[in-house]
Amino acid sequence: MNDTKAEMEQERGEGRAEKAWPGCPCRLLRVNLSTGEVSTEERDERYYRKWLGGSGLIADILLKEVPAGADPLGPENKLVFALSPITGTPVHASGRNGVGAKSPLSGGIALCQVGEYWGAELKKAGYDVLVVEGQADKPVYLSIHDSEVTIRDAGAMWGLRTKETQAAVRADLGDERARVAMIGPGGENGVLFACIMNGPFDAAGRGGLGAVMGSKNLKAIAVRGSGRPQVYDREGVKAINSWLREKHWKDFWLQQVLVEYGTGGPEMEGMEAIGHLPVKNWRGAPFPGIKNIHGGAMKERLSVGMEGCFGCPLRCKKKLKSGAPYYIDEAYGGPEYEGMCSLGTNCGVDDLEALAKANEVCNANSLDVISAGTTISFAMECFEKGLLTLADTGGLELRFGNGPALVECCELIARREGIGALLAEGSRRAAAKIGRGAGALSVEVKGVHPGMHEARRLPAFALGFMVNPNGADHCANVHDDLFASEHGMQDFHSVGFYDPVPFEDIGPYKVGLFKVGHIREFLNDCLLLCHLAFVGVTYKVPADIISKVTGWEVEAAELIRTSERVLTAARLFNVRQGLSADDDVLPPRFFQPKTEGPFVAALNAEKMDKAKKYYYTLMGWDENGVPLPERVEELGIYD
Repeated sequence: MNDTKAEMEQERGEGRAEKAWPGCPCRLLRVNLSTGEVSTEERDERYYRKWLGGSGLIADILLKEVPAGADPLGPENKLVFALSPITGTPVHASGRNGVGAKSPLSGGIALCQVGEYWGAELKKAGYDVLVVEGQADKPVYLSIHDSEVTIRDAGAMWGLRTKETQAAVRADLGDERARVAMIGPGGENGVLFACIMNGPFDAAGRGGLGAVMGSKNLKAIAVRGSGRPQVYDREGVKAINSWLREKHWKDFWLQQVLVEYGTGGPEMEGMEAIGHLPVKNWRGAPFPGIKNIHGGAMKERLSVGMEGCFGCPLRCKKKLKSGAPYYIDEAYGGPEYEGMCSLGTNCGVDDLEALAKANEVCNANSLDVISAGTTISFAMECFEKGLLTLADTGGLELRFGNGPALVECCELIARREGIGALLAEGSRRAAAKIGRGAGALSVEVKGVHPGMHEARRLPAFALGFMVNPNGADHCANVHDDLFASEHGMQDFHSVGFYDPVPFEDIGPYKVGLFKVGHIREFLNDCLLLCHLAFVGVTYKVPADIISKVTGWEVEAAELIRTSERVLTAARLFNVRQGLSADDDVLPPRFFQPKTEGPFVAALNAEKMDKAKKYYYTLMGWDENGVPLPERVEELGIYD
């Protein structure tokens, strides 16, 4: 059955009978790979409403179940998959799931969200949360088919890439409709920035969750469900969907670009002109080759169509294909904006086929494209400066602009061979091993590499890199553009902010604006609303969606408080694992002007430190970023 038909059945409600909201519990499935024990728990509606879903449920479970000092790649760490009340319902773009664990890159929390159909299928199987704990003594995969949960041998699958893994799991189960979350060789080999893939080209990318899954000898999780997610007011949901299709997505330019090109269309030429794109390990330079690699070029030269996630009419995911010399496989999709920059502009590569192949290698091996590209660009600068030599690289000319070397380096990282064994540790650890000042060339926060947006022109966005519990993540972040215009500020009138503020400002007023925007974006990660499909919406939209799906009477104040609770719980986890304000620091490069190209200014270290401390104050944390006891009690985190 194709995906479109499956969605139609979901919309009609075929399958098991629907349970009615309100009063539905949060159903948790727990699998211990050390003992083979499988159990289920139900947590009441109050718990579900308190943590809401996604990052909220994950942060609560990790905070209360993963001890201080736990080895991220040891049996004490837990891998948590979480949904929300919205997941798998007829709400557009409701198929995402959250994933989290203690990160092997940062040593703190890793909270990711990922699309495709896997999350909706887990909800149909009757679960809201999956907790994987312990460590199998041999390669296994997990099969979940409604209430039938089995741990199965995966010895023959170990070493397979993601496309082949999905095919092997489906063949073993005799079910071509099973949805599969999995790792490739990168996760098996403990690459610290390995990710978890839902299908061959949707990644839970940040923080090294694929390495955590690999450390548990867990190759894949296959899910099939026959249930129907409960919805309190289906007519109300239809009205929201109509508003999204007929108003919001038609009026907002980004969604129009997404439908045509996916993320990273021809508008990237304008972004290059204003200095928004990272180039050559964030040093900065004009990059006229952007015209060769953006989504417009992909559509013209390599595209064979677009795909979408569960319930999403936008269908913004590229499918690319080419012949010699790279033979790009359409099953692995194509680069999104982040990949175009991390593997393209930041490595100085404007060869579209090489870029697309490097992206394929990352997806096939379950590597985070942001960290892979940023770590390789770091290595390219080290090679350029003589800190790495041909002897170190095994003869690989690791220079900016060398497309074949980029592709080969991705392969070596996945296999942990040659120079790839060093780079598989990420740039922070690689720099420590190289020495001789290499640390100044490593661009990361808490070991996690930043999203591909030039933070030197976006001080509030840079603040987000500093204080995000994940490290330098771009998803739950806010672009300074939003605060600089009357139109953008309309979103903040309801919470008492009216006046636009210049790009370069990072004073108390703007930090207050950032905090409000950051909380709103983080809410998306709890509800698992796509940041692209729901970009630019006010609190009213998620509040309406929750109310229509659950019957809860939800207003903005409750959502703000929930998001603050989740961020504070994540912060408490990080504090317990030994992180502090000293880890909320930007890389040296962001305080250096660009070497050339547009917008050459640098951030001011003193101003950014003041902004960070004021953000702590607004969150109810002390000057070291530790949540105050009265704030923890007020938010009811341990209730």
